[in-house]
Amino acid sequence: MPAVAWFTIVVAVLIVGITAVGLLRVIFHLRATRATLGQVLGGVTVVAQQTSAVPAVVASVNTSLKPVRDFCESVMNS
Repeated sequence: MPAVAWFTIVVAVLIVGITAVGLLRVIFHLRATRATLGQVLGGVTVVAQQTSAVPAVVASVNTSLKPVRDFCESVMNS
């Protein structure tokens, strides 16, 4: 085989090898991103669970504070 053919094969192997290494790095970065997103999703779920009771509590607090609001309105109207 002529030297030009060997040179072409070597260059082609280098290009394929460098591309394969780049693709492997992308795969590892995507796996790390997936793990991080899983942790973020878990955190968001915890926050959603901890704040889900707020509407029920707000209604209860508003009911408890109605006499105070009525008193304040009576003072403002006098």
